Amino acid sequence: MSTVNDRILDKLFDDVPVPEGYKGEIVDGAMYIAPHLDIHWQTTLAIIDALTDRFGIDVQVFSDVRIDFPGHLNGFAPDVAKLRDGSEADTEGRWRYQDVEFVAEVIDPHRAKNDYGSKKTAYALAGVPYLIADPYQGKCHLFTQPKDGEYTSELSVAYGVDVDMTDTVLGLTLKTDEFPRD
Repeated sequence: MSTVNDRILDKLFDDVPVPEGYKGEIVDGAMYIAPHLDIHWQTTLAIIDALTDRFGIDVQVFSDVRIDFPGHLNGFAPDVAKLRDGSEADTEGRWRYQDVEFVAEVIDPHRAKNDYGSKKTAYALAGVPYLIADPYQGKCHLFTQPKDGEYTSELSVAYGVDVDMTDTVLGLTLKTDEFPRD
């Protein structure tokens, strides 16, 4: 149940004009608006392409679409979110985190602490596999088997090594050899 302050922040955030080329989110009750970088979008697109190759063009996959995740005031706009087939937005046009099957975030220097911290916890609470692509480390981190707000399995691979996600709901292997690095 949301409080008056929650609803005020939610309304305020909905009214904030996010400039083109920027991403806006609420993480732990704080609003973040930061620019997208070319390297960020190229990696995001590569992940989306892998999902459409695997599931077809009609797959419900989104980028930068707000979804309220577990935790206090978490209105995230994941870089990539795959929803289960047949998912529908609620009456306010929002998607439910319970319909999310997979999330990926591409590290950006303005929001890295959120991706490795609060978002990781919220995604574990939501029970979804979580991929971090980090062009600054040149690595991907796959977190799976969430339990009690933590992931019990983590796989880290350098760019150029395939990320094996065949044991997840995705059932695919993600090629990273063309992921851009900073």
